[in-house]
Amino acid sequence: MKIHNKAVDVSSIALGLILAFLSVQSVAEEKVDIGKREYDGACAVCHGISGKGDDGPLKAMLVKPVPNLTVLAQNNKGVFPFDKVYQIIDGREEVKSHGPRDMPVWGNAFNNQTSLYFDNYPQQDSESAARSRILALVEYLYRLQQ
Repeated sequence: MKIHNKAVDVSSIALGLILAFLSVQSVAEEKVDIGKREYDGACAVCHGISGKGDDGPLKAMLVKPVPNLTVLAQNNKGVFPFDKVYQIIDGREEVKSHGPRDMPVWGNAFNNQTSLYFDNYPQQDSESAARSRILALVEYLYRLQQ
């Protein structure tokens, strides 16, 4: 009788391990595009889902035309202007050569909001999460380039 119970126990454990492996594998295969999620949550309302500035729901309410974010590199001699894009999104340090501040200051917003994807260490330092969110967003904009 004990032999039979051990066999059942071993097969139950083996089945449990197989199911656990499959669930871990499916979670590992599900990748979260943090940059795209940040873009969809903060930018798409003006710049549109495509980034071309042609289909954002707030487009009609804006005074100035919305820039096409897919041609940033093309408009900069083929080089994606990473630092400039980062500074414009962050917005906390005014860059006089960029002209007036037409876009919301996302650096403050990201600093004051919690993030589902970035833990702040130490807990009092939300700046690291704000920087990480902006970096993910800039990287996503880089991927949108034509």
